Amino acid sequence: MGASDFSKLPHIGEAIRRKEDYRFLTGAGQYTDDINLANQRVAVFVRSPHAHAAIRSIDASRAEAMPGVARVFTGKDVEGKMGGLPCGWLITSTDGTPMKEPPHPILAQGKVRYVGDHVAMVVADTLQQAKDAAEAVEVEYDVLPAVVRVEDAKKGPALHDAAPDNRCYKWAIGDKAQVDAAFAKAAHVTKLDLVNNRLVPNPLEPRAAIGSYNRASDEYTLYVSNQNPHVERLLMTAFVLGLPEHKVRVIAPDVGGGFGAKIYLYAEDVALTWAAKQLNCAIKWTCERSEAFLCDAHGRDHVSHAEMAMDQDGKFLALRVHTDANLGAYLSTFSTAVPTILYATLLAGQYTTPQVYCEVDAWFTNTAPVDAYRGAGRPEATYLLERLVTRCAWEMGLGQDEIRNRNFITQFPYQTPVALQYDTGDFHACMDKAKKLAEVEGFAARRKASEARGLKRGIGYSSYIEACGIAPSNIAGALGARAGLFECGEIRVHPTGSVTVFTGSHSHGQGHETSFAQVVAARLGIPIENVDVVHGDTGRVPFGMGTYGSRSISVGGAAIMRALDKIETKAKKIAAHLMEASDADIEFAGGEFTVKGTDKKIPFGQVALTAYVPHNYPLDKLEPGLNETAFYDPTNFTFPGGTYIAEVEVDPATGVVRIDRFTAVDDFGTIINPMIVEGQVHGGLAQGIGQALMEQCVYDRETGQLLTGSFMDYAMPRADDLPSFRLDTNATPCTHNPLGTKGCGEAGAIGSPPAVINAVLDALADLGVKDIDMPASPSRVWEAIQAAR
Repeated sequence: MGASDFSKLPHIGEAIRRKEDYRFLTGAGQYTDDINLANQRVAVFVRSPHAHAAIRSIDASRAEAMPGVARVFTGKDVEGKMGGLPCGWLITSTDGTPMKEPPHPILAQGKVRYVGDHVAMVVADTLQQAKDAAEAVEVEYDVLPAVVRVEDAKKGPALHDAAPDNRCYKWAIGDKAQVDAAFAKAAHVTKLDLVNNRLVPNPLEPRAAIGSYNRASDEYTLYVSNQNPHVERLLMTAFVLGLPEHKVRVIAPDVGGGFGAKIYLYAEDVALTWAAKQLNCAIKWTCERSEAFLCDAHGRDHVSHAEMAMDQDGKFLALRVHTDANLGAYLSTFSTAVPTILYATLLAGQYTTPQVYCEVDAWFTNTAPVDAYRGAGRPEATYLLERLVTRCAWEMGLGQDEIRNRNFITQFPYQTPVALQYDTGDFHACMDKAKKLAEVEGFAARRKASEARGLKRGIGYSSYIEACGIAPSNIAGALGARAGLFECGEIRVHPTGSVTVFTGSHSHGQGHETSFAQVVAARLGIPIENVDVVHGDTGRVPFGMGTYGSRSISVGGAAIMRALDKIETKAKKIAAHLMEASDADIEFAGGEFTVKGTDKKIPFGQVALTAYVPHNYPLDKLEPGLNETAFYDPTNFTFPGGTYIAEVEVDPATGVVRIDRFTAVDDFGTIINPMIVEGQVHGGLAQGIGQALMEQCVYDRETGQLLTGSFMDYAMPRADDLPSFRLDTNATPCTHNPLGTKGCGEAGAIGSPPAVINAVLDALADLGVKDIDMPASPSRVWEAIQAAR
């Protein structure tokens, strides 16, 4: 079944209410912290108060003597008994050498390298006993100088012996000679320096984990709030603990948001699982919010210089970029891929720029590890490019819409100069629809009305593209991935005709239990309530690579479609036998099997029952049962794109920015459930606007102390900070997956930051403000206005 045929089926494109919401809204969800096992103790981690220090000694004797304390584990207890946390993506430097990959111990050994680094784990009968004992662990430190920013990392001191200059790698993509030649003949060159601010993910549910061990079976179970339990198990067993994979079960129950921060294998997960055997008990740890600020993987943190070469008409000739990326103190699971494969390959954007060259230096600093956060490299690329394109427009005397329209790609497939090949899109259509929805024609009148009230009004554009459904495995492997990037789906048809779907994708707010059920119900012609979706359990699901990179429906859904293909093929043979026809003459639609050219037909449910009660069954040709499993490895990324238009008012007296209206028009290909898509876009826009105007993770430059360690200091957007968004879509279905879908989960966070900042700068242009970094907080905007005066 092709994508065009699939999109016409019942249930596809219907705004069906989410099946899972009843249990969430009534408090019946089951999150990791809701689970309590027999013989369970509680863990608390002793964390470093210093950004960089040598550990002289650890004395846990007083703590271990306290009531209820079972054990205090330190780096000496785990040294030589397990490996460190692995990095899942190898990057090769421009000189051909592999990236520097220093050890990342489960508990600190000899040195701590960021505030929050794991020093010891206290296990006690109750949480309060564990907290009290953690306070009693005595650690002597020799404090060392800290490096926080990339410019400081270049000068030292060294964090790791393996990286004496603090550089992890120098990487590049594109043809530098061709780019330099294009710049030499350019009529105009626009230059821009910008910072992509560090963010703290802050999902509603903090991380949590319970490690347990069964002596009778020699099996471990880890309950964990995680986005990809199979990958968690693979990394933990194969690279850290050296355990047989079949002896470890990882269960990720309901997960209250992830945004990338719950993709990774964390030290806490390993420590709990290993210690469960040592103490012969289950051990539970639930992260507190202030702890999460310190130890969850952060996002973004790039410092870049970008240049665009143009001809006299504003046509792009070449793009040249240098980025310094802050990786934090250690390499997190996918951290090395974010500023390289997931960033630089998107710098062509929606434009026919003939040549692009990007060079990336990645640095270790005394800060929390940085990894993928909603969008993962694509927001960084889009922010750089769309800020630069708007600056090009202003310098060339063109409108923000006009310069984009002059440079949009119009012929597909389109091979970019930075590896990716876009299969389809219609960028002009998204722009036109966005301008109409945003009522751009009335902007001048609205600006005049704002001026009358002493306010400055600006409009900002952003035309983004992203690469979703990371794939294919062989290409990803050639680019350094240390894992496959396929997905698995199993369809289990029951005798009554109801269906259970087992998917390797994991839902943590995306609505899989509804959208996947819509796909199966549409294909089999059965009621949606007859489809159950199971995920998040390595003991029940064959395998899977989890949920991130907007891959669930395009990769996980495609795997389910392949399993459904197998179900249909077998079911047609059973139906042919029942109707005494050739299986080549059997057609299947609307939940019924028919014989071509006749009025013979039987329902899907009858075929399902026959498969399990095979009294009249082609046993010589088919096995009983109707279960099928399929794996899907995409042949390419999918490429959602769109145009966002922000309109803001700025009070020059206070620097306060108010978003008056925000318009988003996206191309997500085939849409399964528009209500779920709209919710995903809303969430992404809130996070992107939060980055643009409010959020910033700040460390003290001298001491490495986290200055924004709570919601008292780290500003998150509230409902009254955001307008009612105007949303629409313009679909060009993906050409290489059976659903025609492209992914929608990260788009809002990718396209919105540059639109907002471009609008703020447009508002302040006549005051002489040329640039401003995110977040455009009132103080920062006010200071920029004063400096321009």
